[in-house]
Amino acid sequence: MRDFVEKRLNLLLGAVLLLSIVRLWIIPLNVSFWVDEMVTVFVVHHGADDPSLAAAPQVPKSIYYGLARVADAVAGVSEPIYRLPSILAMAIALALIGRLAARLIHPDAGWLAVFGCLGLKGLNSEAYDARPYALGICVSAAALLFLVRWLDSGRWMPAAGFVVFGALVWRVHLVFWPLYLVFALYALVRLVRGEAKVTWLAASLVFAALAIALVPVIYDALSILSQARAHVIMLPPTLRELTDAVKWKLLLAAFGAAAALDRIWHWSSRQLPVTLTEVPASSIWLIAGWWLIHPLTLFAFSRWTGDSLFVPRYLSIALPGAAMAAMLAAAWFIPRSGAEPYWKYTALVFGLGVLVTVGNWRHPWTARANSDWRGAAAAIRETADQNTPVICISPFIEARPPEWRPDYHLPGFLYSFLPVYEIRGHPYLFPFADSPEAQAYARELSRDTLPHSRRFVIYGGDLNVRRWRDWFERQPELIGWGARDLGSFGDVEAVVMEPGSPER
Repeated sequence: MRDFVEKRLNLLLGAVLLLSIVRLWIIPLNVSFWVDEMVTVFVVHHGADDPSLAAAPQVPKSIYYGLARVADAVAGVSEPIYRLPSILAMAIALALIGRLAARLIHPDAGWLAVFGCLGLKGLNSEAYDARPYALGICVSAAALLFLVRWLDSGRWMPAAGFVVFGALVWRVHLVFWPLYLVFALYALVRLVRGEAKVTWLAASLVFAALAIALVPVIYDALSILSQARAHVIMLPPTLRELTDAVKWKLLLAAFGAAAALDRIWHWSSRQLPVTLTEVPASSIWLIAGWWLIHPLTLFAFSRWTGDSLFVPRYLSIALPGAAMAAMLAAAWFIPRSGAEPYWKYTALVFGLGVLVTVGNWRHPWTARANSDWRGAAAAIRETADQNTPVICISPFIEARPPEWRPDYHLPGFLYSFLPVYEIRGHPYLFPFADSPEAQAYARELSRDTLPHSRRFVIYGGDLNVRRWRDWFERQPELIGWGARDLGSFGDVEAVVMEPGSPER
């Protein structure tokens, strides 16, 4: 009877998982690229050695671009095709995370851990992002699984797998270095507690091999570290941002939901042992490290140096650890054994809860881009002719003198969005931030060029567009000119300025 129930449960769980992936990952595939995804297109088309990338040498330092090149070879510049490698990587990551949960928490905890991951909006957004983060989550989960299996068995094949995938983690993204502290912590705990089937000598040899494999990456990272401040896009993080980053709300929700199910199904009255009392201490150390070390390390680094790396996408590699910690909290109330498949019942409830709460069912079969560069470019094409001046503001902080100049050569990294979604008009290139050079260039345009046009367009990130719109409205040569938005494009803005004073 139990086998029959479990088969039905597996079918239901599979259906909920499939529907969740379709809703959370597949439907947004065709939305506009955001600015960093267009950098992916630029690197694929122009190569990591393009001279313009010298302004941001960290950008092309990822093995991820190999997957992006394959996608481009299949169908060219297509949003769904470019994002497909991330979808596949995240799907594999979920399978690996499920296996880790089965080993670390409970043999039936895999489904619960998978739905815990899907409950994190940040993880879902990385699943359809044409950037390295889904691959990083996949590779890190593989490295951890091989590490666990090696310490469990003492065999050299899992050890080799750990070294290979461990060496890839830092090659996916240079900011993923804190994960190596998780590897070392878990191995050390297992060795000290005598819970590993490997000797200290064998462990030293394996970690030495990993360190040797990382020497070229360490050299690259140290060479870029000296100029890190030039690429900082965030202020040093606050304690509130740290607490948000560790996803305490998911942990609290999982704990509360499991407690509610315990009240409904009366698990406690059956006097079955709760799982947490039987989870090995080393498993708790690994889950805690995977959950906390990355955000805590980047928080400390950002506060100490002032060069903030505390960016949500940089923290994404720790999200599976947060999901595992939440499932460990739920395990306080789920029986370890019994005649009924309690874990799968709980996973089904969690999966349905994720589908309802994270799915945004107000617009079930559509998705809206947070950065609609495609829509903004289309609006400019409808408004401008070939001679219309279009002031294109770079979205990259590296766009400042001397890297930026009015005659910056196109195509180039600082304006990598322009060839992806083409516009009509004559581009005039502006830097990311204000500067005396930018002011001088803008005054020259407002005196010699813009008044002689029927209209001109300002195009870029919303805050920068508004700043320059207000600046041009104050120029004496443009008195009587007004501005109107060309549409709503998320954090991208396109404004046309022309004689007259239309309402904004």
